[in-house]
Amino acid sequence: MIVTGIHIKVKPENLQEFIEAMVENHKGSVMEPGNIRFDVLQQADDPCRFMIYEVFESEQAVRVHKETSHYLRWRERVKDYMAEDRYGVRYSVIEPRKKSMW
Repeated sequence: MIVTGIHIKVKPENLQEFIEAMVENHKGSVMEPGNIRFDVLQQADDPCRFMIYEVFESEQAVRVHKETSHYLRWRERVKDYMAEDRYGVRYSVIEPRKKSMW
């Protein structure tokens, strides 16, 4: 499994538009065959900070995700909403190891 936390800071004036775009991307992402989780989280003490917690079955599934129309549409739409460059951090799964536990 490939687990990544994507960290995003949005300009305050684009907050609502970003959330709308993120909801669209989420709806498409969870329908992808290789997707296990795609959670969109907003930081409690700073509403302009987000983390996308995504889990894909394989590197191939991650590549396919980055080629989907919903992801490409999202990336183009939100690029000017960012207060700083987004970045991803990869994680290794310790538990649960079984896919059935996700």
